[in-house]
Amino acid sequence: MTLVMDNLNTHVPGSLYETFQPDKAKAILNRFEFVYTQKHGSWLNMAEIELNVLTRQCLNRRIDDIEFVRKEVMAWAESRNNKNAKVNWQFTTEDARIKLSRLYPTLES
Repeated sequence: MTLVMDNLNTHVPGSLYETFQPDKAKAILNRFEFVYTQKHGSWLNMAEIELNVLTRQCLNRRIDDIEFVRKEVMAWAESRNNKNAKVNWQFTTEDARIKLSRLYPTLES
């Protein structure tokens, strides 16, 4: 099984050894392949942005009925899709070169 994860500090094989006995941790670890997403610009970041928009626009109140939640979310999603709403991703290549400068080579004169 492949696990796609963000770079949270607990999402590492070593955390299994902190939680389980070594033989159990190894057995669990052998069942997975860890695949990490980028810290910047990943689909996971965009999904989190959309969930934040959903929370602010639709779920920012107490709702006691799960069916009502489903209807509200479906109506919100339909409205958002009809508006062709998109994540306004503003992390540019120039931003990346500044923020991730250690990953980009520099030419020294």
